[in-house]
Amino acid sequence: MPIQTQLTRLLGIRHPIIQGGMQWVGRASLASAVSNAGGLGILTGLTQPTPEDLREEIQKCRQLTDQPFGVNLTFLPSITPPPYKEYAKVVIEEKVPVVETAGNNPGEFIKMFKEANIFTIHKCVAVRHALTAQRLGVDMVSMDGFECAGHPGNDDITNLILLSKTSKTLNIPFVASGGFGNGQGLVAALALGAQGINMGTRFVATKEAPVHDNIKQALVNSDERNTTLIFRPFRNTSRVFKNKVALEVNAIEKAKKEDVVFEDIRELVSGERGRTVFEVGDQDAGVWTAGPVMGLIDDVPTCQMLLDRIVSEAEQIIQDKLLTTIVK
Repeated sequence: MPIQTQLTRLLGIRHPIIQGGMQWVGRASLASAVSNAGGLGILTGLTQPTPEDLREEIQKCRQLTDQPFGVNLTFLPSITPPPYKEYAKVVIEEKVPVVETAGNNPGEFIKMFKEANIFTIHKCVAVRHALTAQRLGVDMVSMDGFECAGHPGNDDITNLILLSKTSKTLNIPFVASGGFGNGQGLVAALALGAQGINMGTRFVATKEAPVHDNIKQALVNSDERNTTLIFRPFRNTSRVFKNKVALEVNAIEKAKKEDVVFEDIRELVSGERGRTVFEVGDQDAGVWTAGPVMGLIDDVPTCQMLLDRIVSEAEQIIQDKLLTTIVK
């Protein structure tokens, strides 16, 4: 029997699995494949250099799937911020059914999306942030534990605690993010009160991900110990693949301690260098996000194969282990 939750019912998808927004990775080829496989694919808005480029990517995705998909918009402090409102207007004009927001001060954008009847999911790393998002009117939150790639926050709370506390605190549904890549994780997330899972790193290691094969194989060949945390001194912690560049950033941050400034590492962590990693396949070309779920990645399947396997594993665990144990 298919696993149906509030996530599947509200979004009209077959499986309670979301492909989270990922810079340089969340393109139409991947998002459409995830949606066609029964999950919710997500285009990363700011991967597209202009709002009109995003419009074209949305239209391309719509040509590749007739299933629901979403767009991620991440709002970050910047000296020269992107034209966020223009990106948001494109999402609204193109009638994208779902938006995944992340970052700081999303209130005015959440209001825009809600007025356009777009289902809105906001990424949070702490229960207090989720309560704020709930107050702002989002439909659902994605709770990102310390295990997640990218920005796990600064509280260092793992999902075992974070999700359980969220389930007791929120009045709106939530999905779990960080460390998920198999059926065991899906069942655990459901047991902790989530309505599904959000996966990033696991989807990078799929056939349809627009990423060089060298990087996919790096995920297969690495284990759960192969990440490191950067930007800790700036209280903007980011979990990335432990490569030469990331370790150089760590060394600078450690050596300069409280005297470190972003200019000390700016060139090492530039977004363009990260883009080169995925396009050229040189895992040491720059910093790139990856999570400890690498320890659970043993192959590079299609998105269809991956989602079918995760759901099948979860169904078997529920039927053969949990239900049997309860009956006994």
